[in-house]
Amino acid sequence: MALAPKFAGQAYSAGVSPRAIHTIELFLPLLPKKYPSKVQFLFRQQIQPWHPSSTLVHEAGAAILRLSPEKFWPFSAALFEHQKEYFDVNVVHEARNETYKRLAKLAGSVGVNEGAFYELLEISDKPGEGGSLNIGNKVTDDVKLMVKANRRTGVHVTPTVLFNGIEEGSISSSFSAQDWEHWLDKNIK
Repeated sequence: MALAPKFAGQAYSAGVSPRAIHTIELFLPLLPKKYPSKVQFLFRQQIQPWHPSSTLVHEAGAAILRLSPEKFWPFSAALFEHQKEYFDVNVVHEARNETYKRLAKLAGSVGVNEGAFYELLEISDKPGEGGSLNIGNKVTDDVKLMVKANRRTGVHVTPTVLFNGIEEGSISSSFSAQDWEHWLDKNIK
């Protein structure tokens, strides 16, 4: 599968040539380095709409890709380290732009310009052209493309893993690091 150039930061290459033997598309990050010449990992952002803050953190990923694609992986690692801070219970009483400000600080922790990052995410309190009240932010169109691509592939939940273009149904959210290692050893030859 290919990535649009604007989303190229989602490809984790770790020395992998563009002609890797296998391609694994993940809708959940995984960064094994055990197979650097045999597999290419593509992280695909998958919003889970039943968790409202999921949209906000995925918009943050889109903002990183716009500003500093090379920081996508460090930001994703930081976000996963702090993920509980963005779970429903921890954002329920927080205004959307306040969550974006916290995400901007997190982006700043990996070397991304906080102000420029926040500017991409901020929702204005002023109507848009023609009085539109549902104007989104500056990464809304990028998120729409990600959602469209995932829908066309049939992705609904995380983790969803495509191995060489085919959904691998044996992988679940309960997979441990040991499970992943066993699965990779069995399938990456």
